[in-house]
Amino acid sequence: MRPSPLWLDATEAAAKLGVSRATLYAYVSRGLIRSQPLPGSSRARSYARDDVERLLRRAEARRDPAQAAAHALEWGVPVLESAITFIDGRSLYYRGHDVVVLSRTRSVADVASLIWTGEFGQRFGTPKAIAVQPSLPRDASFVAKAQALLAAAASDDPGAVDLRASSVAHAGWRMLHLLTGAAIGWPGGRPNVTIDERLARAWRAGPDGAGIIRAVLILCADHELNVSSFTARCVASAGSTPYAVVIAGLSALEGFRHGGAGARVEAMLDAIQQEVAPERRGRQLALRRTLEARMRRGESIGGFGHPLYSDGDPRARALLELLQQHYSGSDELRFVNAFVQAAASVVREPPNLDFALAAVSRVLRLPANAPLMLFAIGRTVGWIGQAIEQYATGQLIRPRARYVGPAPTSA
Repeated sequence: MRPSPLWLDATEAAAKLGVSRATLYAYVSRGLIRSQPLPGSSRARSYARDDVERLLRRAEARRDPAQAAAHALEWGVPVLESAITFIDGRSLYYRGHDVVVLSRTRSVADVASLIWTGEFGQRFGTPKAIAVQPSLPRDASFVAKAQALLAAAASDDPGAVDLRASSVAHAGWRMLHLLTGAAIGWPGGRPNVTIDERLARAWRAGPDGAGIIRAVLILCADHELNVSSFTARCVASAGSTPYAVVIAGLSALEGFRHGGAGARVEAMLDAIQQEVAPERRGRQLALRRTLEARMRRGESIGGFGHPLYSDGDPRARALLELLQQHYSGSDELRFVNAFVQAAASVVREPPNLDFALAAVSRVLRLPANAPLMLFAIGRTVGWIGQAIEQYATGQLIRPRARYVGPAPTSA
């Protein structure tokens, strides 16, 4: 029986490291690589993939430290230790739990408890409302509204400067409800109504829609050291409050290369749907030709491919499967499925989370900018978890720059 994607057999591990089996066993005996019995075998063992890859990165850094440092912050080696999220190239895990399973079996509160405390079942009380709502222009963006609301809430929270894990978790739970209010117009929440139910009711998404919204929030909760989570950890490392952490995370998330990518995917889908609308019978062929024309013009087809997943983004796959399960008769879903099939022969990449969020928004007929709002609310769980970890280290994140400017001159 083969090991799981998290583990390698002896032949694979030794080949990856470029060493003999004897050297591999020596690494295990020195505690550098974890091993465990291979299921179904009395003698064979499997070896932790992340330990093998960590040894490889160390060897590469020793051979060329300058090159390793130059690429460390661009899809490179991890720069911080974290016990929250593990990505093995196929699946995503929160503290060892498969995120797709969590999205189908657990509540947002359960997953927040897992990420913030390491166990299910912790609850963080009834979130406190704020006394005065900030005044903003009616057409202000969601992120602007959310940041203003969080800034007002921080000034109204005497415990904001308490950076102990339990206090940060309580502040995080309050912020999740505040961001939900910002997304639906800031009405007060009721203790017996969950975040996903509040969103579904406000957006008239129905019970099936509430379940999919819950899955979205859980699947978006964390994704290792993405740009917004790294930003959140940097702010936390400075000793700033958890409110400041989430405000900073929102600023990074809004960018078009991160959470803001969903808006570009939405716009692309709208434009292409209008373009191929007259071709009802030959829509599949029209979609493929439209995508090919865009590619020839040098235009990108957003929402496909992810550098961390060789077999496709599991979060996107889970959401598209849920849509198929509950909305198989939807015209919007038929268009989404046709688009994915056309892209498979043109882009040759499976859809990623950005595409799936846009698909959910279309099928559930959610308001404009819903993908970013859902992403932000869900990812706040991760930002708070990252902040709790960073506060515990007591370390300031301060990388060095590799200077490439003009040589200094004497006075």
